Amino acid sequence: MASKPGILTEWPWTWLGNFKYLVLAPWAVPATYSFLTKDDNRKYLSSFLVLPLLISRAVHNLIWISLSRYRTAKGNNRIVDKSIEFEQVDRERNWDDQIILNGIIMYTAIMFIKYAQRVPWWSTDGLIWTFLLHAGPVEFLYYWLHRALHHHFLYSRYHSHHHSSIVTEPITSVIHPFAEHISYYLLFSIPLLTTLFMGNGSILAITIYLTYIDFMNNMGHCNFELIPKWLFSAFPPLKYLMYTPSYHSLHHTQFRTNYSLFMPFYDYVYGTMDKSSDTLYEKSLVREEESPDVVHLTHLTTPESIYHLRLGFPYLASQPHKSNWYLWLMWPVTVWSMMITWIYGRTFTVERNVFKNLKLQTWAIPKYSIQYYMQWQKEIINTMIENSILEAEDKGVRVLSLGLLNQEEGLNKNGELFLKRQPQLKVKLVDGSSLVVAVVINSIPKGTTQVVLKGNLSKVAYSIALALCQDGIQVFTMSNDEYKKLQAKLSKEAGNNLVLSKSNTPKTWLVGDGLSEEEQLNAPKGTIFIPFSQFPPKKMRKDCFYNTTPAMLAPKHLENVDSCENWLPRRVMSAWRIAGILHAMEEWNVNECGDMMFNIEKIWQASLEHGFRPLTNVIDSKPN
Repeated sequence: MASKPGILTEWPWTWLGNFKYLVLAPWAVPATYSFLTKDDNRKYLSSFLVLPLLISRAVHNLIWISLSRYRTAKGNNRIVDKSIEFEQVDRERNWDDQIILNGIIMYTAIMFIKYAQRVPWWSTDGLIWTFLLHAGPVEFLYYWLHRALHHHFLYSRYHSHHHSSIVTEPITSVIHPFAEHISYYLLFSIPLLTTLFMGNGSILAITIYLTYIDFMNNMGHCNFELIPKWLFSAFPPLKYLMYTPSYHSLHHTQFRTNYSLFMPFYDYVYGTMDKSSDTLYEKSLVREEESPDVVHLTHLTTPESIYHLRLGFPYLASQPHKSNWYLWLMWPVTVWSMMITWIYGRTFTVERNVFKNLKLQTWAIPKYSIQYYMQWQKEIINTMIENSILEAEDKGVRVLSLGLLNQEEGLNKNGELFLKRQPQLKVKLVDGSSLVVAVVINSIPKGTTQVVLKGNLSKVAYSIALALCQDGIQVFTMSNDEYKKLQAKLSKEAGNNLVLSKSNTPKTWLVGDGLSEEEQLNAPKGTIFIPFSQFPPKKMRKDCFYNTTPAMLAPKHLENVDSCENWLPRRVMSAWRIAGILHAMEEWNVNECGDMMFNIEKIWQASLEHGFRPLTNVIDSKPN
């Protein structure tokens, strides 16, 4: 929102929320129906093609945001090092409003301009006129409009909303108040309306022009430089006809320079070109890929989790992961992406963060959770994990956090397999089990003397049972087999606090993977379920309470946090991921994988000292 919002700041359909696309229905539905049912003399191809064009523009933007976030996470050619936070993501969530406005304008033009109803596929004259009119009137008028928008009166009421994003992303280009967008569309309509009234407009000319605007807008707001230097060397006048991401980035950091739309020509003419434009351009071009100190290795979970990656849908990624009804409309893309992961996949960078002096990255293995339990996929997945470890080793990574990769201990014995295969590794492998145990133990309500331990017995489960029994807290189990396995891991003294009972169970349940719906239904009313697993249990009870999976609230000095980690709330980070950061900060030069456990109390105190905080209020009683 602008600092002093003016009239027509809000978009007219804001109140519709995710149903705002219905605004196009009165035009799109009749146009499609008419084209499919009426004879050739009564149907309009141009009207029918509006909706596909709008969809293609949305896809175009999503491709750019994915490319931009991937490249800025890796670090090569990055321009500005400042971070993006949730506030910017929320402000830029309405990037598609301008596509809806574009659709309304196009449908209206077709309705009232007779030539637009029968516009031909191609006209060379029309295309030439379109770009001549853009290079002349549009660029010139935009330059002066842009300068006017930087006058304090208009800037505080409108344009300051756009400039709230110091670090730009492709979709930043279209984040403006409604009134400002109207002025832009009046400018951009000059070439299109002129050619339509001249009778030489065409479907492809309109499509090419709109694609050109989207391409230049998105490219210019990327936070990495991608225009090669040889292009300007081969054709020197091009520097006056095409801006670069670094050129426009200076406008967002300096505010009073580089006003031009896509052609810097008018900045040169009127003396508003930033003198550091060439220096920043060359500096950004040679910037090498960043070498992280800590890497968090994770993977896809549910089929819809591809849309939760911060690479594609920024606003979805900024919310805790859940299945939304409209994602079912994307099932062809979902199925296609799943097929790709079955056949081919390579680890890719999805996020970068900064924690004090540490550079952090998150790498994702393109395999879904279900694949980790398939015998024939295990060797493939282990090879991908091992290759990622070796890549981290080559890049000088200090700590690699195994994250979700240890959900199935039979896969690689909590990472022990890789230490045996690569005994010379300098990078330390940390599965985070010790901090997970610490978080679970400290999530138990004070004064609790009895707990139930349910779910598959894992390394974490054994460690929790041992720590609680040693502290004098009784641990209940309802399975004779589980009781024997736990008893075998405990000392005689600690084993006295292990209880086998199928009735009169406590109301504090520590649950892992494998907790059945029947077991949940048999829990006493008011039970608190505290997960120690990576995945949260399915919520079956309205009269019980469900904690998050082991996690802590991240401190403010963890930078560039603009997405949620799986099912966790904003700025909440899983204990598995935090553990890797702590090992690097404290310079603990040890591995924590296989059967190895780090000191539970020591890592808990370290987490608090570095600003991480327990989740005291994240308890939910609502079922899925």
